Amino acid sequence: MIQARAEISPAEYKVLVDIQARKSALKAEIERIRFEIECVTNDMAKLESANSTRDSVVLSSCELIFWHYGVAYMDLIDVGIKFILLEKTPEAIADFLFNGEGLSKKSIGDYLGEKEPFNESVLHAFIGLHEFHNLILVQALRRFLFSFRLPGESQKIDRMMQEFANHYCQQNPGAFTTPDQCYILSFAIIMLNTMLHNPAIKDKPSSEGFIKMVTDSSMNFDRAMLVSIYDNIRAEPFKKPEDDGNDLMHTFFNPDREGWLWKQGGRVKSWKRRWFILSDKCLYYFEYTTDKEPRGIIPLENVSVRDATDNNRSSRAHCFELFATAGNCIKACKTDSDGKVVEGK
Repeated sequence: MIQARAEISPAEYKVLVDIQARKSALKAEIERIRFEIECVTNDMAKLESANSTRDSVVLSSCELIFWHYGVAYMDLIDVGIKFILLEKTPEAIADFLFNGEGLSKKSIGDYLGEKEPFNESVLHAFIGLHEFHNLILVQALRRFLFSFRLPGESQKIDRMMQEFANHYCQQNPGAFTTPDQCYILSFAIIMLNTMLHNPAIKDKPSSEGFIKMVTDSSMNFDRAMLVSIYDNIRAEPFKKPEDDGNDLMHTFFNPDREGWLWKQGGRVKSWKRRWFILSDKCLYYFEYTTDKEPRGIIPLENVSVRDATDNNRSSRAHCFELFATAGNCIKACKTDSDGKVVEGK
């Protein structure tokens, strides 16, 4: 409900009404898609019930232990909050959820989504720990949605995305006219990802369909930006974080540097775009930004760098080359097309 109408102009009030109507329409569409997914999920669960003994669950008063593919681990959220944390403040709990290792991403999402004033304060502090400066919206969403598993209820998603939009706009002033614009586009991107990549949905939207979905009289999004978002999501779906208690992505939460670089192959001298992360004197590169494991690892011990812009072997500007110092070698490794770890060249 919109209040304090007398404090804004009629035109501004109409824009707010349009935004609220659009939010309601998006929620209804999400519920429709969710119902279709649940129907298919229930059917798949019936087919797979014979294999349900693969994972066993043991409950006690203060811990939840999963046996997943023969590896036991604890969901430490309740245990940590009750028995480990000395401070029970929203900031302390948010830091525990953001930086704690071995926590269930699903349980993090469920906890953050609870409609209790304290949980909402934790959600606000948790989102505040994310770094979105100078990130495009899709990249910020990928980073945000990989830090927990999005809950199923639309009301919980709504609260989370409102907080995300506010934080993104605070760190990127001028990216959107209002946080509501960011909220609506973010919600639409999540819907687009579901519709494009869920096998239960047969009618995949086109780029024009996506543009129509988010464009109305009050939402003047740049068409080129929407096409770019559509192509980005179609090429690289959001990846759900896994709850295996051994999430390698914890290594990359606070890298020294990260970004896209073009990398030249060792044997085949072709250029490929890779997402690079520099962390703890080691260089990792990935095919996609949300890949769980790197395609290659380059320890920077006994390694130097030199400008290769004028090198005849390179046809690209702003090139640099890593090389081993005298009497040493670069101890790199990578995964080949079969997933095997081999020596990097």
